[in-house]
Amino acid sequence: MPKVKIPSPLRQYTGGNPEVDVGGATAGEALGNLASEHPDLRQHLYTGDGKLRSFVNVYKGDEDIRYLEGQDTEVADGDEISIIPSIAGGRCK
Repeated sequence: MPKVKIPSPLRQYTGGNPEVDVGGATAGEALGNLASEHPDLRQHLYTGDGKLRSFVNVYKGDEDIRYLEGQDTEVADGDEISIIPSIAGGRCK
């Protein structure tokens, strides 16, 4: 099973777990299964029409899945999927 690494701000929706093992042959299936197992997480990953939010970056190992096959990127047992939410802020002059 792939392992999804959960960032600190989202761990409250996974019972505090920093990593969750999920089934799925693709990154999209794995994220969908994660959201099914932890329904409160869904709104933080997906838009109302079911698309992955633009500020949610997903990596398979060290590779951004947007530069691979997107949510169709194949994953296998032992692969690590990392969810990295974009952080905005700062001050403009």
